[in-house]
Amino acid sequence: MKHLILQTPADRTLSAALVTELTTLTQAQSAESIQPHVWRLRNVAHADEIRQRTTALCEAQQADFAFVPAGQKLSDYKLVAMDMDSTLITIECIDEIADLVGLKKEVAAITEATMRGEIVDFKESLRRRVALLKGIEYSTLDKIYQDRLRLSLGAEAMLTGAKAAGLDTLLVSGGFTYFTDKLKQRLALDHTHANILGVRDGKLTGEVDGDIVDADGKKHYVEEICEYLDINPAQAIVLGDGANDLKMMSIAGISVAFRAKPVVREQTTYALNYAGLDGVLNWFE
Repeated sequence: MKHLILQTPADRTLSAALVTELTTLTQAQSAESIQPHVWRLRNVAHADEIRQRTTALCEAQQADFAFVPAGQKLSDYKLVAMDMDSTLITIECIDEIADLVGLKKEVAAITEATMRGEIVDFKESLRRRVALLKGIEYSTLDKIYQDRLRLSLGAEAMLTGAKAAGLDTLLVSGGFTYFTDKLKQRLALDHTHANILGVRDGKLTGEVDGDIVDADGKKHYVEEICEYLDINPAQAIVLGDGANDLKMMSIAGISVAFRAKPVVREQTTYALNYAGLDGVLNWFE
């Protein structure tokens, strides 16, 4: 059997009319309020036409939905792995670095094309963007971290819930270790993996040191951590927003598109377009 989970951001109350209409549409056995912004419809019908109608109704009300297996428990999973930029945090760090030196337009255009899947070679995309940063003071990165980096809505609550259920946490990013290292310490993450910016004489060299973490690199590192934890990737929950997250998402038991591009939403288990990252916790009993 399936349950239907409906939710909005915590500062909004889910529409009672939407709950009533979907209870009827899905022939739900019962409807229960978990919180004012979260409802669970139990034992629902979920044929394709019902899913399509549910999608339209929820989009009109700016609500998220997920058809989830009845009895699904968060503790059934052992790892939550996250992308960083525009997933765990609200910004694209490389765009913000570029903005401080007047290059955001040029760098952001390459970033957006890559996230949409229009530039398929992430390594080339990253090299082109990092090259534009040559000569920038390394101290600029701290200014980005202090002044501009913000956690995504619900990030800390999601991590707290995952840890309480016994899951390891992994931040795996095509971004930079400067930021993942700080977030690891700040959020007590278990594992992180990202790219290393080249630095010489206190300035960025315009190059990435070592192998570039691209889509294949992300997938490989998720597999490495699963092997280290002696678990199957099907016991992992993977969250991301861009095309370069799809490979690591493809091996997960649950893949989550967070504020994602359409190409990503179409290939993942669930999507969070409106609720925060803590919306993940509401899919489990």
